[in-house]
Amino acid sequence: MSDENTNDALPEDDDNTVFRAPTGRFDMPLPEPLEAMPSDTRAGFIALIGAPNAGKSTLINQLVGTKVSIVTHKVQTTRTIVRGVAMHGSAQLVFIDTPGIFKPRRRLDRAMVDTAWGGARDADVIALLIDARKGIDEEVENILKRLSSQTAPKVLILNKTDVANREKLLKLAQKANEYLHFEETFMVSALTGDGTQTILDYFASKVPEGPWLYPEDQPSDLPLRILAAEITREKLFERLHQELPYISTVETERWESRKDGSARIEQTIYVERDSQKSIVLGKRGLTIKAISQAARQEISEIIEAPVHLFLFVKVRENWADDPERYREMGLEFPK
Repeated sequence: MSDENTNDALPEDDDNTVFRAPTGRFDMPLPEPLEAMPSDTRAGFIALIGAPNAGKSTLINQLVGTKVSIVTHKVQTTRTIVRGVAMHGSAQLVFIDTPGIFKPRRRLDRAMVDTAWGGARDADVIALLIDARKGIDEEVENILKRLSSQTAPKVLILNKTDVANREKLLKLAQKANEYLHFEETFMVSALTGDGTQTILDYFASKVPEGPWLYPEDQPSDLPLRILAAEITREKLFERLHQELPYISTVETERWESRKDGSARIEQTIYVERDSQKSIVLGKRGLTIKAISQAARQEISEIIEAPVHLFLFVKVRENWADDPERYREMGLEFPK
């Protein structure tokens, strides 16, 4: 049986301040009724796959124009399929940010890799993202070999062109195309956004004709409860990426919308050992307080409302072997 320990909820700052979104938005008149959907619409799914830390989450945030996927320096932080929705002309592009593909060593690893390949199988177009600085290492080579069995059209995206010279990029593109044929090769900087408009133009011409799959103003199909938990997990790893294993997770236990327009959110950070719990809390609770402040500010900006965020830390031994945890993350539990 698993052992659970809890700490008291993290209180609001001593001065009881909360981060508030800019005022005025809710004073605006109601928008005009939505216009009818254009007759020449297109819509489709594009799977972004690659090795861990290739820049998939950064790129999808650039393409969508807002944050839908967390970004950290720690590898293997994207665990589930995140769909980001970009409107480009009359085309709706649904980008699938898959977990990084790597050699799985434990059950959670296997679930993440299976999810990534499942996203590729269901896509209209597959985009392989390669870190131009690292080139084709063993992980990328294994992906290239397995990609040959995928039937969807494939394109190559070389990322981090802002730190790689053109000669190296051209050689890398040639080498990748020797493994399998890519219909197009793009060179981008996910960090700066350079080259992303060309990608959007291409995908808009490639997705099939048909009605839009999501409302025009919806940037993601990720529920706010899950997105909020992902943001807190991002801040957790930004702060503790060297000390804390990526096996740690965050769950939104409660979300209460208040009459004053604010949101009270309770989240639990799950770790596997008491020693990890002490790391998350920090001396006199300063570490978890800093994590809470950073997460609260970003969640507030996304939902455009004040946020009261309360964090708990629990030890749940071997949670990565619990099928229920996988269902909550949208993963299939590997046998």
